[in-house]
Amino acid sequence: MRRKKGILALALLASITLLGSCDHYQPRPRGYFRIDLPKKSYTTFNNKKYPFTFEIADSSLCLVVEKAERANDKYGFNIAYPQLHSTIYCDYKPVTDNFRDISEDCRNFVYKHVAKADAITEQPYEDSEKKVYGIMYEIKGNAASQIQFVLTDSSKHYFRGALYFHATPNADSLAPVTDYMKEDIVHMIETFNWTR
Repeated sequence: MRRKKGILALALLASITLLGSCDHYQPRPRGYFRIDLPKKSYTTFNNKKYPFTFEIADSSLCLVVEKAERANDKYGFNIAYPQLHSTIYCDYKPVTDNFRDISEDCRNFVYKHVAKADAITEQPYEDSEKKVYGIMYEIKGNAASQIQFVLTDSSKHYFRGALYFHATPNADSLAPVTDYMKEDIVHMIETFNWTR
């Protein structure tokens, strides 16, 4: 009888311990695939068709694809990163008497993302020796474009770039690639030169 009471007490204690320890279920956090990012090396983009040069990732990582010429856009090209499923869409416009209009168009284009963006930050850039002035816009959240930028000399040239991913916007899963691409864009801006 004593032995039965001891087994019963032990079973009761084990049941209470098990029931008391299982009341806090916590799901595992969502994980994302690891992205292996290639090492960086740069080469100079120097096409005589364009009035500027800059450094971009070497050709093993990215490709420059010229757009078909249109009447109002004969200087458009894309910098494609097939390995990272992303593209920097670039446009150049010569400035005549339309500097204000071009600036407003670019700014409006950036702020079209405000509906999906958590925040938009502006980071100014200035190199008075090279006469390169600009702004880089970081668009936080699940917007279609994460980074956009404009560069100008304030009188003759206006260059614009916008980073897009070929994937559904998810800021958390794209964060490592966005940071990697931001470094390339900053390098591009810092090495940008007008040639004419």
